[in-house]
Amino acid sequence: MNIQDFIVDMVEERIVKGNLRWLANFREIHRDHKIGEFTFPLYAKGGLEEKGFLLSRVFSTLVTPKYRVHFLLHFFDQISTQLIRKLIIEAKKRFEGNDWIFFGLAQRGPIDKNLKEAIKKIGDQRVGLVAFSLDSKEKIASDNVLGKALSRQLNLNEAKFEAFDLPSYIKSFVIAFFLGVTLLILLLFLGINLISPLGLIIVAAFSLIAGHRIYKARYHMMLLISDKGFKLGKGKLIKEGKWSDFNDAAVYITPTHETCIRLYSKKQFIDLPLSRIGLSRRDSINAFKQIIKKE
Repeated sequence: MNIQDFIVDMVEERIVKGNLRWLANFREIHRDHKIGEFTFPLYAKGGLEEKGFLLSRVFSTLVTPKYRVHFLLHFFDQISTQLIRKLIIEAKKRFEGNDWIFFGLAQRGPIDKNLKEAIKKIGDQRVGLVAFSLDSKEKIASDNVLGKALSRQLNLNEAKFEAFDLPSYIKSFVIAFFLGVTLLILLLFLGINLISPLGLIIVAAFSLIAGHRIYKARYHMMLLISDKGFKLGKGKLIKEGKWSDFNDAAVYITPTHETCIRLYSKKQFIDLPLSRIGLSRRDSINAFKQIIKKE
């Protein structure tokens, strides 16, 4: 798996998990989708309609525009103004009417000044475009509503993975609830009796909020990946590593049966949790091995 395949997998994972829902509710994802003379490694299609509770669906039916929304991802050796013009023309031929079209484009080298100006000046309000340089980490977006929205939601130079871990949250809730009940018992010894069904309900409600704060501060797992290295967060603790420091990777199963990718260096190793942040074991081990080999 090369770096482009890894990026495509990461973007697809973000779409599946709903991380781009502020752009649209994407319901279909296609690989190697051909439009005109271009074959896009990733194409996602969706709409603006909500699929939530009854009031959300009613509001969506009556108010929300019925536009289709398309997201297209592609990599090029060199992006040019002529290439962008061709991409937009081919896409608008395929997606007629008022459909919204988002382009995420990437190249290896830096983005030159003329290309930056051309991208900013894209005037079509149906088209939002963001271009990335994988080497210089530059990102430039079209200066319209769709371009700005896509720029806020999409980053090809790094990817953040995190998932809500229910067992850890329950542990945090129990800690908060235990502390709340302990406080009620201490107040009882001081002559203040608040132990009652209502008192316990209030403590439980407080524990839902306090438990979430404890969970975020101590247990929540986050993995931020770029082509240079990673940041692994557990609560407020952050570990950083560079791919160039490691020489091998393997799947590791912890005693509690959690799945990790164990990265080996000459002196130590570090475990990147997969099951707690929602990453695929097969895709991850291939991608990490490829990155380490590249470095």
